[in-house]
Amino acid sequence: MSRFLFAVPPLVGHINPAVGVAAELAARGHRVAWVCADPALVRRLAGPGARVFGCAGRVLGAGGAERPPDLRGPEALKFLWEWYLLPLAEDMAAGVRAAVEEFGPDVVVADQQAFAGALVAERLGVPWATSATTSAEFGDAFDGIPRVAAWLEDRLTALRGRIGDPAGTADPRFSPHLVLVFSTPELVGPTRRTGRHIRHVGPSIARRPAADNFPWGWLDRGRAKVLVTLGTANADVGRRFLTECVRALRERADRVQSVVVDPGGVLAAEPPDKDVLVTGSVPQLALLERMDAVVCHAGHNTVCEALWHGVPLVVAPVRDDQPVIAAQVTGAGAGVRVRFGRATAPVLGQAVDAVLHEPGHRAAAERLAAAFRAAGGTAAAADHLERLATGPRDGRAR
Repeated sequence: MSRFLFAVPPLVGHINPAVGVAAELAARGHRVAWVCADPALVRRLAGPGARVFGCAGRVLGAGGAERPPDLRGPEALKFLWEWYLLPLAEDMAAGVRAAVEEFGPDVVVADQQAFAGALVAERLGVPWATSATTSAEFGDAFDGIPRVAAWLEDRLTALRGRIGDPAGTADPRFSPHLVLVFSTPELVGPTRRTGRHIRHVGPSIARRPAADNFPWGWLDRGRAKVLVTLGTANADVGRRFLTECVRALRERADRVQSVVVDPGGVLAAEPPDKDVLVTGSVPQLALLERMDAVVCHAGHNTVCEALWHGVPLVVAPVRDDQPVIAAQVTGAGAGVRVRFGRATAPVLGQAVDAVLHEPGHRAAAERLAAAFRAAGGTAAAADHLERLATGPRDGRAR
């Protein structure tokens, strides 16, 4: 049996896809461990028995570690890299190296934004795979802004000189050995990154440990059901948007029942009623089985989980990779895009009506669901990792 070390940033959306893959490998008898700046978060998502090596690194939301909420576009991307991703890599590097030396993995599985995992593995001569928890960088996102692409490349080169092998050449976001993309070409669309080492495995959908206290009996079988969520990383900017969503959905309460996720408690307190449920968290995968539409920020995980269930979307991208993912959704015909900063209740209501009642959106979502399931998910990802672990020591996919 082989050993796999997952190097992940302390971000829910980046840990969750790896959880299913790690569980599949463990079920096959392999040894699995994690390295992360927030071991408690990993154990909450992967289970209390997960073996986690701690490392240094900033945890979002702790000690004032937040981005200015009004940043958008290239400025938001630059701020994210300079303020969070690059410092996180340098902070993690020593802990990742210690974990590799103690655990002795056959393969390091490095999240695409946990650069330390890739660079330390390369430096120590350990084969590494990329866990691509967003497909945004596989397309042409930077074609119109080549200066941004050059800026990113310069920063990664400098980072390699500090924590990696100065003689190395691989982009730490894209392993030359194996890249696991948790999506499919049917959603991603044409991409310039090709090769047998790039494997589209579809979403990582697996049972997650969670307290199930959702009021399932509240759901009304006689009405369409809509889930509204901005994920866990956008609670600081969601007040206006969520308020407008609630207004739009209440206007349709005769035919629509809604669940609104408000982890930051930004909405005004409202008494529970039969039309709109405002809650801090939901068992999202289980809930999606009962939803007819999703309104979200175009986060990769939320989008793919909705489409896995054949549910069409209203996407309102906020920042980072979300505009790219939103374009993938609309390009595939599986949803409607609105402007996060300007969407009003009438606009949101029209968008919800469209995805609920225009059959093309649901048909597209169901086509993507079929493609996702055919891609193999966690089982396919585990197959590729097993081949990498037992392959030639140059580590390249066979």
